[in-house]
Amino acid sequence: MKLIAEDLACERGGRRVFDHLIFDVSAGEALIVTGPNGVGKSSLLRVLAGLVPATSGTLTLEGGEVELSLASQCHYFGHADALKPPLTVAENLAFWRSYNGKPAASVDDALEEVGLEFITHLPAGYLSAGQRRRLALARLLVSWRPVWLLDEPTSALDAASEAKLLELMHAHLAKGGLIVAATHQDLPVSPARHLRFEAAEAAA
Repeated sequence: MKLIAEDLACERGGRRVFDHLIFDVSAGEALIVTGPNGVGKSSLLRVLAGLVPATSGTLTLEGGEVELSLASQCHYFGHADALKPPLTVAENLAFWRSYNGKPAASVDDALEEVGLEFITHLPAGYLSAGQRRRLALARLLVSWRPVWLLDEPTSALDAASEAKLLELMHAHLAKGGLIVAATHQDLPVSPARHLRFEAAEAAA
């Protein structure tokens, strides 16, 4: 499986945030996207996730399921945790497991993996920022999608949770998945390619 971007461009609010972008990343690899704020890292992930249209260029997932769009083969882990505060921890995760389809880990197993197995009964609105982030991370585990799109994935995570995140990323790559991660911080995952966005690329 290989994700290929050719001559990709994106405009938001009438501003060209990136242009003529070319990259590829294969199964078992991560693409680490770095650069200062406002240069289009998050926009790239949102284009890949189908949340923002590309202005031009093509995206291809070679070896993916031909009847499915790229977006439907991606897990998007963005800044919003995508949780319903009145629902319990377990109910939130069960919803996403059902909604996304292709069940993988059970709700209980996923919550144990991220260290939330003792608070499954609590409403998500009671959780700390770090706990909400770990619950959102568990969404990646309960349904199988080969492409993980991670936007600042270490945000609000403590050192132990960051280590668990890296463990989960390496496990996903070992299963033949691929990852595109936008980050300001060091993300020591391998094998990995790197794509650096410069401020000049964000010019209109």
